[in-house]
Amino acid sequence: MSGSFNLSNPNRKIQVGVLLPNSTTELLDVAPVDIFYGLQHEMLSHLPLDQKSDMLKQAIESEIHWVSETGKATSRISANLAVLPTDSFKDCPPLDILIIGAAHPTYVWSDADCNFIRQVAETASAVISICGGFQSLLQAGVLQGKSATAPRMMIPFLQKEAPGVDWQDRRWVQDGKIWTSGALLNGVDLMAAFVRQTWGYGERKDLIEWTLDATGWNLGRSVNYDVPQTSG
Repeated sequence: MSGSFNLSNPNRKIQVGVLLPNSTTELLDVAPVDIFYGLQHEMLSHLPLDQKSDMLKQAIESEIHWVSETGKATSRISANLAVLPTDSFKDCPPLDILIIGAAHPTYVWSDADCNFIRQVAETASAVISICGGFQSLLQAGVLQGKSATAPRMMIPFLQKEAPGVDWQDRRWVQDGKIWTSGALLNGVDLMAAFVRQTWGYGERKDLIEWTLDATGWNLGRSVNYDVPQTSG
């Protein structure tokens, strides 16, 4: 993206992509992409906000791309769902945010998948993997030398098999533009942390906190598994 673009203060629509491998993608891994729709004026205008409120003026507009290698074949989602991709690896516009969920456990991410991930990781503002989606980043070499997390039951194994990554037993981990989460529902924890860090201060703070509370995204769980959930 242009060097003048600032994700925290965007001057255009944010381009968000969800990677669809040639496999079955876990539904709840990629569902957190919907937080970006929840921050758009189209959605906010239907909620019980004061229509004169400055919060509506701070809406964050985005365009969601469902991206597969060919952009043609229907992509499988768990729970017997299917998604028709909007873009191929070749024609997808430059992305600001890429989200990757878990593929089928036996899936080996293809060279095309990995090349696309590396290309996006070079220019995007954020690359987010949820649950088993970390495997794509690991295979693409994006996690080498970085801190990351994964589903808790896999961390002891990963610490031995991929020692070039600092594996942490946490609900989510950020290392620069790379965000990883634990199991599938920790994707909600991660997204709440992501939008707070990116937009949850200054003039947009009220918008972010109101939206997280009103839509149930604010689970109040610490990044650490051993810290009790906050009340309220």
